[in-house]
Amino acid sequence: MTATTYPETHGDVAEKAMTISEFGAQKALGIIGQSGKENAGVRVFIKSGGCSGYQYGMAIDDRELEGDTIVHDRGVKLLVDHMSLSLLRGSEVDFVENMMGGGFTVNNPNATSSCGCGHSFRTDSAQSPDGEGSTGCGSH
Repeated sequence: MTATTYPETHGDVAEKAMTISEFGAQKALGIIGQSGKENAGVRVFIKSGGCSGYQYGMAIDDRELEGDTIVHDRGVKLLVDHMSLSLLRGSEVDFVENMMGGGFTVNNPNATSSCGCGHSFRTDSAQSPDGEGSTGCGSH
């Protein structure tokens, strides 16, 4: 299995696995530029945990791993591993600022409920792994 790449398009983005908002792209490009990593992108992934069962994770990554889906949107390379893709398909990465600060968030159409922190979610089709999700949010 190899990486699947979706080139940047300026028209219909329906075929893309995920997208990034204009503001999110501006913030991501700034962070990527400061990382010192050539050909880096934003790796978006899912891990078990949090109060709703799954947590979002993001990292600057210059590796394209076997099985990754790679999406180029608004000048940003988004990398999603094979296991996370089904839970992230159709999502948009955004950057939000409020009185409490700012940070990246994921607008996920697959999430049927989420924690108040916005970092944890659940889907109807997936139970919390290994009974997780009944305790406090692990993202604080």
